[in-house]
Amino acid sequence: MRDLPDDETWLIDRRRATGDRIRAERLHQNLTQDKVWLAAGISRGTFQRAEAGQEVTVSTLRRIAWVLDVPLSRLIDE
Repeated sequence: MRDLPDDETWLIDRRRATGDRIRAERLHQNLTQDKVWLAAGISRGTFQRAEAGQEVTVSTLRRIAWVLDVPLSRLIDE
């Protein structure tokens, strides 16, 4: 078991990377933000927060992964 770092920079960096992967996959599939958030049943703001790498729930990430037809791990793994 390892200790957490002294600050939350590591967590912020990982959330940003997740947002980058969501955006990249959406663009790869030639989808608009509107198409994804509507299909996922989440608000526009929630989807924008996810793509911006801000904190969102695991359920939200699962919904986005489902709509993009990719495993959740593809969006959140390093």
